[in-house]
Amino acid sequence: MHLELEGKRAIVTGSSTGLGEEIARRLAAEGASVVVHGRDEARAEAVAKTIREAGGHADVTLGDLGTDEGAEAAVAGALAGGPIDILVNNAGVYDMAATWATTSPTAWADIYNTNVISSVRMIQRLVPAMRERGWGRVIQISSVTGRLPQASQPHYAATNAARSNLAASLARDLRETGVTSNAIAAGGILVPSVETSLVALGRQNGWGETWDEIEPNLIRALAPNDAGRIGRPGDYAGLVTYLASPAGSYVNGANLQVDGGWRDA
Repeated sequence: MHLELEGKRAIVTGSSTGLGEEIARRLAAEGASVVVHGRDEARAEAVAKTIREAGGHADVTLGDLGTDEGAEAAVAGALAGGPIDILVNNAGVYDMAATWATTSPTAWADIYNTNVISSVRMIQRLVPAMRERGWGRVIQISSVTGRLPQASQPHYAATNAARSNLAASLARDLRETGVTSNAIAAGGILVPSVETSLVALGRQNGWGETWDEIEPNLIRALAPNDAGRIGRPGDYAGLVTYLASPAGSYVNGANLQVDGGWRDA
């Protein structure tokens, strides 16, 4: 599908690895110039290099979005190559071991700053120019846990409810401007670090020895869904690219649940 992203520039926060990296690659493959963002220069440059080698255009910007100064640095680096038309707020953290008993108020504040306020920092710095130009896309990567919280990671689930909510509020603020705002509520995302930890968990619980053996049993036990598997980065990157394109202009203020049909039980 040709999504007409030539001439558009996109920044994907937290794109030096994992889902963000896949989103950056997909946007570049559809013709967008991408800005790879991270905090580790070598990792960000490595992603940009592979995009260029595949025929795409990629720049790099660095900055810790958990601080105003870091956000300013990241935005300045991104804008050095030209205006930004597409903002994908992907950067975020989680802690699968966190519980109500072990998560302090400070940890709640820290994860809110990283997962929510970092997005606000980028929106406030980049969206006004989109509004002035009459075209733009803002996409939040959220999680299904914002609607279906579990007993574990309560602070993470709360930040995802906030991420989805701010996307809808922003859409109201940007009405009739040509700039859209949406959120993707993701189910599980199988990146290498997650697979390693889940294989260990599966072996501990007797769900199998290899990932192919463990995955269906893990899904039934922890995150039942109708697809019977965990999402891959490509499952989400394709939707992000569609929302970023002119073809997605009528999708606005939406919280799109992409989780294989996750069930409450």
